[in-house]
Amino acid sequence: MKIDIGNALASEASPGVSREALDRLDERVARAHERIERGRRDDEFGYAALNLPETTDPDEITETVAPVNDAAYVLVVGIGGSALGAATIAEALGDSRILTLDNVDPDHVSEVLSLLPLSETAVTVVSRSGTTAETLANFLVVREAFTEAGVDWTERVVTITGDSGPLRELADRHDLPALAVPEGVPGRFSALSSVGLAPAAIRGHDIGAILDGGKRAADCSPSLFETPAYAYGAVAYALDTRGAAINAMMPYAESLESFAEWFAQLWSESLGKDGLGQLPTRALGATDQHSQLQRYRAGPRNTLVTLVRPRERPDLRVPETDHDDLAYLGDTGLGELLDAEFAATEASLAEAGRPSIRIELDRVDEAGIGELLYTMEAACVLAGELYGIETFTQPAVEWGKRAARGLIGEGNDESESVAEKTRLVVD
Repeated sequence: MKIDIGNALASEASPGVSREALDRLDERVARAHERIERGRRDDEFGYAALNLPETTDPDEITETVAPVNDAAYVLVVGIGGSALGAATIAEALGDSRILTLDNVDPDHVSEVLSLLPLSETAVTVVSRSGTTAETLANFLVVREAFTEAGVDWTERVVTITGDSGPLRELADRHDLPALAVPEGVPGRFSALSSVGLAPAAIRGHDIGAILDGGKRAADCSPSLFETPAYAYGAVAYALDTRGAAINAMMPYAESLESFAEWFAQLWSESLGKDGLGQLPTRALGATDQHSQLQRYRAGPRNTLVTLVRPRERPDLRVPETDHDDLAYLGDTGLGELLDAEFAATEASLAEAGRPSIRIELDRVDEAGIGELLYTMEAACVLAGELYGIETFTQPAVEWGKRAARGLIGEGNDESESVAEKTRLVVD
C-alpha cells in the first residue's frame, strides 16, 4: 500500500502542512509509537486490536462455522462494529450473498427475510454483551421467521459473543456453534477477528489471506515518513488542527463503498471527543464527482478529501461507436475511464488548492482489504494519541443506548431527558 500526502502540503493546499511542521510532528509520532507498542505488548484495552492479525486463528473460525458452510447465503445480525467489518469484507470480495441486518427498520428487515431462501441461509448473530437491543430484537424476528418457514434455526445459527450473557446462554442451551468476541477490542476495531471474518469463512473465502494483509500493514516503524498508517493519521490530524474539520472518504471502487461507511464509524466514534475530531463523510468515485466535488473544490476550505483506488483491477471494454461525439470512448475500458476520473478529481482539487491524500492498494482482494482495514485502524489509534483523547471509549454512544432502552423499558435518567425535549412544531 502507498499513501501520497503531497497534495496535503502547505505548498500545494490551504489548509496544508509544511515540510517543517511534518518534521516536528514526526517527533511526536515517534513518542506515540512507543505508547502504541507498549499497549500492544501488554494487550491493553483497545491497543489489543492491533494484534488481531497475529492473535486471530483462521483455522478455529473455519472449523467452528463448518456446520453451516453449506449455506448459499449468510445473514449477519449485528449493529455498528458488529456488522460493518463483515459487510466491508464481503463487498470487497464481491460476495453479494452476505447480507446484513444492522438496523431495526421493519420494512427493511421484512424485505431481507422475504428475499432469502432460509433453508439455504446461515445466520451469524454478533453481540459482545448478548444484550444489544437492536441486535437481539432482529435476531428474535429472524428466529421466528425460520420457525414459521419450517426451518430448524438451531442448525443455521452461529453466535459470536462474550463469555457470559443471554446470547452465550442461548448458544450453550442449544449447542450452537459459538465464537468469542476478542477481549480488549472495541467493536469498531474488530473486523480482523471472528466478528468480521466468520461470514466470509462460511462462504469459503480465504480469511487467512485477509489476516496476512493485516500483518503486512502491522510492520510499523516510528516515523510517518516510513509507515503509511502513521502518514495518514498524522496528516489528517494536522490538517484538522489547521481547519480541515471534515474528512471525505472517497474510494474509486464500488467494492469499497462499505469500507467508507466502516471508516466513518471508526473515525467518528474513536476521535469525536472533547470538542475534537474530524467529521468523516462518505463519497463514491466517480459517482459523487458529479455532486459533492463541487463543494469540496469551491465550498469552505474545511475539507480533506481522501481518495482511494486499487492499482490493479479487472477491466471491461467499451465498444467502438460510429457516433463522432462518442468516438473517444470507443475501444477504451471502463477501468481506464475510472482511473481518468480519479486523476481528474485529484488534479481538480490540487488546482483549487484543496488538500487531498491518495491511498493506493495493489488490488481489492483478501490481502488488500486486510491491509486497508489494519492501516486505517492504526492511523486512527495514532491520531487519538496525537489528539490526547481516549480513543477506545464511546460515552456519547452509550448515552444514546441507555436512553433507547429506557424508552422501551422501565425508564431511566436518559429517557427522561428525551421527554424534556423543547418543541416548536410547524404543522
